[in-house]
Amino acid sequence: MERLCVFCGSSPGADPAYAEATAELGRLLVDDGIGVVYGGGAVGLMGVLADSVLGAGGEAIGVIPQALVDREIGHRGLSELRVVGSMHERKALMAELSDAFIALPGGLGTLEELFEVYTWAQLGLHRKPCGLLDVESYYAGIVDFLEHAVRERFVREEHRAMLMVEREPRRLIDRLGEFEPGTVQPKWIDREQT
Repeated sequence: MERLCVFCGSSPGADPAYAEATAELGRLLVDDGIGVVYGGGAVGLMGVLADSVLGAGGEAIGVIPQALVDREIGHRGLSELRVVGSMHERKALMAELSDAFIALPGGLGTLEELFEVYTWAQLGLHRKPCGLLDVESYYAGIVDFLEHAVRERFVREEHRAMLMVEREPRRLIDRLGEFEPGTVQPKWIDREQT
């Protein structure tokens, strides 16, 4: 794993533990020689992530749409800042540059980014690991929902398991590094009955 894509909030969140885990993740990635690809912002957890990576001497590549640069939220001290035309281009380039994905606490954009790459994995469009860092049980409701979707036969258990969930940054990095892609199961459940 050379580069890890990190999705995270443009706000710091209410609990200081979110920023602490974000900074720890950044430092651990640098220690492991893994570069970071992220949304390019200087604000919220995005800024914490970039600053921790850069402060430890690591590589931080930001990918940001021009519209957000125009609002002056782009980080100006990155290893590289790639400016794109749209959010769609941003996500595609972030995925192209990365070998794995992690979502930290964040809002709607973070969820949308995570679920897009998670869906791509489910469909076999990529074979890169996806992880969720569940700091202070921030994502407990999402994890419960995914288990509910499995029980209700909208998601296969194998596809649910494609999203690694851990509470500690070190454990999640290790699991992503140990990932070996398996056979992608068809998305459809009970297709013969339709």
